[in-house]
Amino acid sequence: MTEINRRKLFGLGAAGVAAAGAGVLATRSVLEGPPPAAAASTSDPVRFYGEHQAGIVTPAQDRLHFISFDVITKDRAELVDMLQEWTAAAARMTQGKDSGTFGAVGGHPEAPPDDTGEALGLPASGLTLTVGFGPSLFDDRFGLAAKKPAALADLPHFPGDTLRPEISGGDICVQACAHDPQVAVHAVRNLARIGFGKVSARWSQLGFGRTSSTSRAQATPRNLMGFKDGTANVKLEDAAMLRDHVWVAPGDGPDWMAGGSYVVTRKIRMNIETWDRTSLAEQELIFGRDKGVGAPLGKKAEFDEPDFAAKGPDGEPVIAVEAHIKLAHPTTHNGARLLRRGYNFVDGSDGLGRLDAGLFFIAYQRDPRTHFVPIQRELARKDQLNEYIKHVSSGLFACPPGLRDAGDYWGRTLFA
Repeated sequence: MTEINRRKLFGLGAAGVAAAGAGVLATRSVLEGPPPAAAASTSDPVRFYGEHQAGIVTPAQDRLHFISFDVITKDRAELVDMLQEWTAAAARMTQGKDSGTFGAVGGHPEAPPDDTGEALGLPASGLTLTVGFGPSLFDDRFGLAAKKPAALADLPHFPGDTLRPEISGGDICVQACAHDPQVAVHAVRNLARIGFGKVSARWSQLGFGRTSSTSRAQATPRNLMGFKDGTANVKLEDAAMLRDHVWVAPGDGPDWMAGGSYVVTRKIRMNIETWDRTSLAEQELIFGRDKGVGAPLGKKAEFDEPDFAAKGPDGEPVIAVEAHIKLAHPTTHNGARLLRRGYNFVDGSDGLGRLDAGLFFIAYQRDPRTHFVPIQRELARKDQLNEYIKHVSSGLFACPPGLRDAGDYWGRTLFA
């Protein structure tokens, strides 16, 4: 049993909402084609060009392939050339086309194909590709040290972290989201193929079952603990929230990041078997939400605002002070919000009959120092959920602004 007040376990009516993660934000997506909020089906393409990169405020797709690369070339010009090739391939693939000019079968039969071919005949499936640059890229290899954002400072160690270096960090990340897992994997595979000899894969993560809604048109999903997740996320339609909490503003510094955002990733393994043996009443107290309809304890509907001052018949708070919803709520952190778009993962078992499963947390924000770091510090110190989870990987990347047109490329504002 956790430290949560057990007097509430019996007699406290269940009325709650899904998992409390720090709020999320969204606006219109950026890809060539119809705006994502107006897409007729999950097979449609998402616009590639625009003010911001696609895949941040785009309505969250069902599948993820996230990959982090180490740059192995020492030639700055070669790295820039690769980023230009990546951008051209991404512009094609997000529209449902092959990654190269001649495609999987149109080139010379004695030469390797321009595309790996596993997405032949498949639609675009809402594919988005989002790129970010890690702190390690700004060492002395490419002359970028003076352009490193202060907000890209390495994340601190949080209490309870059991991070594995081999699945953390990296120079460049690519987030591929789509409604078809094969489309997402195809995109990452072809970027890795194009980058051969210039980058090497450091780590990657497959995800399914989005754990956040980033548009009011989407129902709130559930995490692998069975609770609705991302209820408090700010949506695509909330432009003011996005401006204040997600997009780097001119003057935030440096200039090349204006219109971009910072992404934090955390692989959070859940002790599934232990959680499954925990009583429903305790599960709801830990989250501070009802497991069924997803309302905050003491409320009736999913989107009701939690009342942290409400007391039960025993005089104790209806929502415990150490409940996840309370610790992660914007009112606990000077109004700070995150744009969360994480995914569930199941990576087999650990050899002892326990599932290697949990949440691949993804959160975009204007500045990790004022958003993710204080929120996670509070959760790491006090959250009763920590008895059932452990953070095993971590990443931080600066995602530059969107692409203007076909003459632009990922990182142009950085390498110019």
